[in-house]
Amino acid sequence: MSTDPDTILMEAEEHMIKARDYLDAELKGIRAGRASPAMVEFIKVDYYGSPTELKSLAVVSVPEATQLLIKPFDASSVGAIRNAIEEANLGINPMVEDKQIRINLPTLTTDRRKQLVAQAKKVGEEQKVVMRNARRDANKHADSLAKQDGVHYSEDQIADLKDEIQNLLKKYENALDENMSKKADEIMQV
Repeated sequence: MSTDPDTILMEAEEHMIKARDYLDAELKGIRAGRASPAMVEFIKVDYYGSPTELKSLAVVSVPEATQLLIKPFDASSVGAIRNAIEEANLGINPMVEDKQIRINLPTLTTDRRKQLVAQAKKVGEEQKVVMRNARRDANKHADSLAKQDGVHYSEDQIADLKDEIQNLLKKYENALDENMSKKADEIMQV
């Protein structure tokens, strides 16, 4: 358990930063108007019994705005990569060509764009919950400071600490909202 206000604040901020970074990574994987390697590079491929990220197994390039080309380092992994992409339910159809995989991305319909925006918002809301849980835990640790033996913290100090924790939450929630809004605009752009 944390024993001082600075440690409590640092731990809460660490959790909030991790939630923000997770959201950023997830948003990169959600397709906007053009193809991006980030859409597939974090897909887990069953490579010799071990789940491995696609970016560790292949080079993903964008030869055209609506196309991805995946060139595996090990040609024998083409089938496993194709299966992993299909199982990821991204709404894309990988085509094996010799020792590589080509993915032609269909143009996004308005309905599909709305679904992608909803998906981005869902991930964002999940990360807000993670941040709020970090606030709750930090507030519990702050309350336990008042009951500690040896060191005495006044009620005002505890209240100030809780205010700082709340301000941290607001700061990171605003950053999340901003990132989600940017992604929604990017997705809806035709």
